[in-house]
Amino acid sequence: MTDKKPKWQKEIESFKGIKSTFIIEGNINDIYPYYDEKDQLNYYNLDSLLIKLFKIEELIVEAVTKLEYNFVFCNPVLGFYNKKSSVPEILKDFDEANNIFKNDGRESYKVDDIEKLSVIIKEALTTKKEKPITIVMNFAARYISSPTSLDSCENNMFINLFEASMNAKAIKGYSNTLILVVEKFNDLPSWFYYNNPNVRTITIPNPDKNIRLDFIEMNYKEELESNLKIKGKFIDNTEGLKNIELKELKNLYERHKKKDENYSLLDALTMYKYGIKENMWESIDDEAVNNLENSLKDRVKGQDKAIKKVSSVIKRAVTGMSGLQHSSTGNKPKGILFFAGPTGTGKTELTKALAEVLFGDENNCIRFDMSEYSESHSDQKLFGAPPGYVGYEAGGQLTNAIKERPFSILLFDEIEKAHPSIMDKFLQILEDGRMTDGQGNTVYFSEALIIFTSNLGITKKIIDSSGNERREMLVSIDESYEDMENKVINGIKAHFKPEVVNRIGNNIVVFDFIRDEVSQLIVKSQIKKINENIEKIKKIKILISPEILEYYYKLAKEKNILEMGGRGIGNMIEDKYINELSDYIFNSRNENGNIIAYIENEKINFKREE
Repeated sequence: MTDKKPKWQKEIESFKGIKSTFIIEGNINDIYPYYDEKDQLNYYNLDSLLIKLFKIEELIVEAVTKLEYNFVFCNPVLGFYNKKSSVPEILKDFDEANNIFKNDGRESYKVDDIEKLSVIIKEALTTKKEKPITIVMNFAARYISSPTSLDSCENNMFINLFEASMNAKAIKGYSNTLILVVEKFNDLPSWFYYNNPNVRTITIPNPDKNIRLDFIEMNYKEELESNLKIKGKFIDNTEGLKNIELKELKNLYERHKKKDENYSLLDALTMYKYGIKENMWESIDDEAVNNLENSLKDRVKGQDKAIKKVSSVIKRAVTGMSGLQHSSTGNKPKGILFFAGPTGTGKTELTKALAEVLFGDENNCIRFDMSEYSESHSDQKLFGAPPGYVGYEAGGQLTNAIKERPFSILLFDEIEKAHPSIMDKFLQILEDGRMTDGQGNTVYFSEALIIFTSNLGITKKIIDSSGNERREMLVSIDESYEDMENKVINGIKAHFKPEVVNRIGNNIVVFDFIRDEVSQLIVKSQIKKINENIEKIKKIKILISPEILEYYYKLAKEKNILEMGGRGIGNMIEDKYINELSDYIFNSRNENGNIIAYIENEKINFKREE
């Protein structure tokens, strides 16, 4: 007989009749594989599967037939029920079954009083009959409003269930059993299961790769036989999906295949996971990718080494070759980049440039300022608050954004300022490309390019004897790029856990200081852009000479400005050019003609063209 049975099923079979109480949590609303005596694979919901798992295989010597469990199910709407057995017959010795009615072919016994319901369960479990009984409480957490603040009826209910757990009778060595089915075990009051030796908690995980493979081979045999090339990719890309979702996915595929013969399983999978959205990675123009380096260099000056490395990562992302060295790549993000280096060197600007070049719009870059997520519960702002907490209905800022725009660039600015708990969540995203939000929905990041920026390794915080805080530079513009790069990478490795650094891998991109020659390009570019905007808005042409540019080149070369990078140059241009020019335009607003810039007494001046 096959040994493919999932671990959690083996655990139930091992402890049935020994433990009087099971709490089953996790993936409780799926369909599950079960191999029968003839090694035939079938799939069942949890109710049906539990009946099979509680079969008693050994023959009881003094019995003519095998001993078997009576099963009764229970939920807050139907009360007690069983599709195949008579509930009143099973419960007749424990309560007056005076409220029986037919509902969808199931004989049900409704009990509105939860305390009375728990008394019936206690009586059933603590009474010795010919056959052992198992009572399954579905939606067990829905009998109470909150596990931490029970009212008197709820408290009495769980006291009765606790007593049932402690005093359950055994029939021929097999204990009467109570099973509580919940999404999470801590949805129940902790005192019920904590230090209770009769309770066994069983966690049902989402189907792993082997279980998905079995389901896919059984249900997608015809579809995959005609295209074996996509089988491995399809199995990898379905990571995180439940069996019941794989069943729905096939229905979706078959429906659309009738309308479009070119419709593929991967098309159906993308639609199932993301809805009807344009796959922007597939629509990227080949020419845009071929010219990516030059396009980025036009936008970001002086970072040729960084741009070259970034271009390689983007090409891997576009061709679907990211992470091929890993055993499973299907759900990993399209690419991961970690931009580091001095402030004002173009890290954020390069990210925006990528969004514009690849997707035609800077708005396809979704930016998060991580200094806003430094508090202990900040992860709830990003990923969503759990049930019962403020903000649960709103969802998480990050998870909402990626559900709305899955094909995008995610920028996490100054990631070192985020609370450590957030980095723990990022570990799963970087590895699996998915996570579960506060509302229990699976959110996929496999079509996103993730970029972190950081100033780690550039400065360190110093607190003087008076308690005042200041920043001290760890790198200097006078040292080589290689020396600065090593310091920055070491600073990153010292700050983050090894698991985080390992997942980023060699995708740390260190930006260089803005050097003398690059500062001239930035000055020229900024002044040109300012003058063009003034001409467009004010219909005034600003005439400048090489002497003017040299004046600003000289200012831009000052060390304190270069250490602030392009931001420092921009601040200098605003102070020494825009402010002076705006004053002149305001004061001469009644005059006509173009404006000529000139230097007098080491200061910029303006006059009208004659």
